[in-house]
Amino acid sequence: MVRFGPSGNSKIFYDEGNKTSLQAPKWLKEKGLFAYEYSFGRGYNMSKDTAIKLGEEVEKNNIEISIHAPFYINLANPSDEMFEKSYMYIKTGLDYLTLLKGKHLVVHLATQGKMERNDALNLTRNRLIETIKRLKDSNIDLTNKYICPETMGKFSQIGSDDEILDFCSLDDLLIPTFDFGHLNCLTAGKFVDINSYKEVFNKSFEKLGDFKTKNCHIHFSKIEYSSKGEIRHLDFDSETYGPSFEPLAQTIIDYNLEPTIICESANFMAEDALKMLNIYENLKKH
Repeated sequence: MVRFGPSGNSKIFYDEGNKTSLQAPKWLKEKGLFAYEYSFGRGYNMSKDTAIKLGEEVEKNNIEISIHAPFYINLANPSDEMFEKSYMYIKTGLDYLTLLKGKHLVVHLATQGKMERNDALNLTRNRLIETIKRLKDSNIDLTNKYICPETMGKFSQIGSDDEILDFCSLDDLLIPTFDFGHLNCLTAGKFVDINSYKEVFNKSFEKLGDFKTKNCHIHFSKIEYSSKGEIRHLDFDSETYGPSFEPLAQTIIDYNLEPTIICESANFMAEDALKMLNIYENLKKH
């Protein structure tokens, strides 16, 4: 099943009188959306009691919930102390996944900083391997859970599609998050036709196999960019910047993919998630 949903709560969610994310699962189901991403980008600020209640609501309403880990993670930081903090952000995210009854923990792996690209990549790779080893040696429940490294939108960040595919080949615990808004920024607007999308998934099938590719996590939104990459998220009414969703929807149909697709449009993520769902369902009929 292909699931669509928003990252966080849309303006319309609050305009319709809702006050708390505990109301989101029922509201999403009523709209016809069955995915929801909760961002802990600024830190883990939800009580465990609330997380348990939200987990009960997503289960009751058949919502696939995912988590975005804090933006502070940087496996390319040479400081061992900072690596320890990054490790704990990932470990804590997996603990929250258990409470929320979710499967996918989306992670921004690293920033290049002042290092050479290859040095930053090697350090990220080694620390990701160490992270996985430590997680598996701990008592944390990893059943049906995945860390989902995300493709990034700035050249200063670690996270091209090739880099993410390489990282995700390291362990069964790793599944890619393809953020096509980000990839569109890195390629100066390449993602306008079906071949651009199929190229990414062809590489994924070759590198990661069927399961990880078909069950990948996807972020989608239109994003303004410059020569340095991502500037800001837009909504689907923007005609200046892409990417285009129709060719992605057709690729999903052609390749029989079953991703979770999270819309990250600015302020209108639920509305635009519904637009994506309608495009997908209309293409399936033809």
